[in-house]
Amino acid sequence: MLFDTRARGRRRTIQIIYLGLAILMGGGLILFGIGGATSGGLLDAFKSNGGGGGGTNALEKNVQRAEKRVHAQPRNAVAWAELARAQYQVAGLGDNYDQNTGSFTAKGRRALVKVEHAWDRYLALDPPKPNPDLASLMVQAFSPTGLSRPEKAVAAQEIVVDARPPSTGLYSTLAILAYQAGQTRKGDLAAGKAVELAPKDQRSTLRDQLKSAKQQAVQPTTTSG
Repeated sequence: MLFDTRARGRRRTIQIIYLGLAILMGGGLILFGIGGATSGGLLDAFKSNGGGGGGTNALEKNVQRAEKRVHAQPRNAVAWAELARAQYQVAGLGDNYDQNTGSFTAKGRRALVKVEHAWDRYLALDPPKPNPDLASLMVQAFSPTGLSRPEKAVAAQEIVVDARPPSTGLYSTLAILAYQAGQTRKGDLAAGKAVELAPKDQRSTLRDQLKSAKQQAVQPTTTSG
């Protein structure tokens, strides 16, 4: 059974695993922006979160413009991609995102549902090369700290992996997400690739971290009472 992210203790353990991997690989995983020196991680997405209302208004206007464009051009994949990106940025504003827990609030998750819809419409138009930067944002949206759609998170991360140079961060993220989705074989293959790409002095620690992530994913959820 996949781990229930509503369980506080389980979710905390998962976040510790993410954090440990991110620190180990120099900030290359979900919490810090997928794949190392790339944009689109949570810190990038929300670094303006504490800014003034002007920034918020600008982001909301971006959504309005993107909505008008998809209504006028419903079969324009680029338009749907722009809408998904704009909606994602708004989904992380204010009380939509809890900086203390590093997760979206209930209000934020409701906003992410709109992002999911735009992303689904984008993919349905079968773009020849799906946008990896947008896909990295969707990994955040579908992660346990967002909508908790593990299979969709895996699919989005595969887009990122296919479009970027191989790195330990990319494959570690794919491994963790695959384990969460119950795709053990895919997780094992990605974990093996991540360890192979890691510096020799970090391989043992990384292997242990990924093994822990796998164990958490298959551990049955316990309920109190």
